[in-house]
Amino acid sequence: MPSLRCPCGSGLPLDECCGRLHDGTATAATAEQLMRSRYSAFALGDPGYLLATWHSTTRPPVLELDPDVHWTGLDLLATTGGTLLSAEGTVEFRASYRVSGRTGAQHERSRFVREDGRWRYLDGVSVT
Repeated sequence: MPSLRCPCGSGLPLDECCGRLHDGTATAATAEQLMRSRYSAFALGDPGYLLATWHSTTRPPVLELDPDVHWTGLDLLATTGGTLLSAEGTVEFRASYRVSGRTGAQHERSRFVREDGRWRYLDGVSVT
């Protein structure tokens, strides 16, 4: 049986891509990799991973995902910093979704910083 393709759009099987981050066998090396893995967690309905990768100063106490939202694609538009040696970075993306038969997209510029040596999502600003 073929492996499920990773929702992040890498073309790799999930277990060779974001799945390794989701199950804890790997950590994100860059802000972009964390952003991709967080998108995949949204697409797969994994609020635990999303909370675990959220910066402690901005993390909500709980996260309930809307089961009616189906994430359908990710386009990375720009990155700043966020490399292996960086302490912070931004990733601009457009995430497409479908809900109640309608399509839409979330266009955001997300900020990532290192906390305890690991990349964490700090916050994001919607881009119009």
